[in-house]
Amino acid sequence: IRLGTGVLIPSNRIAPVAANAFASLNKLAPGRIDFGVGTGFTGRRAMGLGAVRLTELGEYVRVVTALMRGETVEAELEGKKRLIRLLNPELGLINTRDPIPLWIAAAGPRVRALTAKLGAGWIAAAGGVEGAVAALADMRKHWLAAGREAEPLAATVLTGGAVLEEGEPADSPRAIAQAGPRAAMLLHQAADAALAGLPPLAPLPAALAGTVAGYVELARTFTPQGAHYLENHRGHLMFLKPDELPFVTAELIRVTTYTATERELKDRFAALAAAGYSEIAVQIVPGQEHAIEDWGRIRRAFA
Repeated sequence: IRLGTGVLIPSNRIAPVAANAFASLNKLAPGRIDFGVGTGFTGRRAMGLGAVRLTELGEYVRVVTALMRGETVEAELEGKKRLIRLLNPELGLINTRDPIPLWIAAAGPRVRALTAKLGAGWIAAAGGVEGAVAALADMRKHWLAAGREAEPLAATVLTGGAVLEEGEPADSPRAIAQAGPRAAMLLHQAADAALAGLPPLAPLPAALAGTVAGYVELARTFTPQGAHYLENHRGHLMFLKPDELPFVTAELIRVTTYTATERELKDRFAALAAAGYSEIAVQIVPGQEHAIEDWGRIRRAFA
């Protein structure tokens, strides 16, 4: 069992605090901690903000990783550059000896190039096999361009969904509870694009245009005016709000999540493994923890 962030955002936790947390966890679970980081979606959009700049991400990674190694490093704090380090290692409360692997959530070309430059693990958020395979092929181009032909690329798909019983529809109450919060991400980002001009993370499938347009109109009524994001992202990736339930259709769930029968999901995961993915991380939402048993059956098929 490994522990990690999927993913941390530089603006939401300053570097020394993040490094201290990782080093503390590394003391409790030596060698089983992962540092996942990205430019930000959920934690930024919930404050009405877009992604952080790539330069900020790169600097954040530099400082956090140096601190986690027990080094003294120069960092900019409150507009001034200062030397900082994790203090009092002799108390035995932190572990800076066991390495903590770096993982970067990278959707765009520039952040994928940074991932390759740093030799980090790569996290992809994908709703379907075809998109995930294409994304991995593109990431591999950046990896090779960085001169890493001899090094394996560690690639993880970060997704969600539900394991359906035979004949169970994708919009059954159980499927909506387990996969609905993940599917609603498309609605939330569409509202951000329409009302705040924030870029969508993925193109909108034509078949979902009407559903998405209906949700955007609902989002225009969110209060307080000028801060639609507060209501838009309430429950994000955790639960569905009653007024968004009509928009979380079977088609939306099928297109944006890994929701299918056990047999179908095993086939999809086999295709991802064949493409070169080393791991699939499935989010389980609060109140649906028992779903881990369903996903466990699929995991055991690849043991």
